[in-house]
Amino acid sequence: MKVLLRRDQRQGVLGKVIFTLEVRADLLPEEKDAITKYKLGDTVLYERDTLIDRGSGLLGVASRLAFKAMNISVAVKDLTNGKKIECKDIIEMLAVEEQIREAAHTFGQVLKAARQFGGEEVIELAA
Repeated sequence: MKVLLRRDQRQGVLGKVIFTLEVRADLLPEEKDAITKYKLGDTVLYERDTLIDRGSGLLGVASRLAFKAMNISVAVKDLTNGKKIECKDIIEMLAVEEQIREAAHTFGQVLKAARQFGGEEVIELAA
């Protein structure tokens, strides 16, 4: 698996600079098969914030929808399809990028393990 990151910027409506980070995974066919086989598409790899109190009733639904619209979240299917993330400043963009790198590394290990079920791995240990 390779993860492709692209940084960019654009002018917002009021002239403020908006920083964007595009992320997409380049997957091998067997990695795509593992994602499908183990139903990993909805697995969240990065989420900026976590909703602690889900609320109840109509107000709870409204607050969950607002939270989801404002929160940055990257799932496996976002990596496979590609996703553009908008950040308020360079610091946030770099932090998101670092979190995605770590999550992608961990997910790479998950894919490696998933491909090895039914087989064996030999690990040589130095004495």
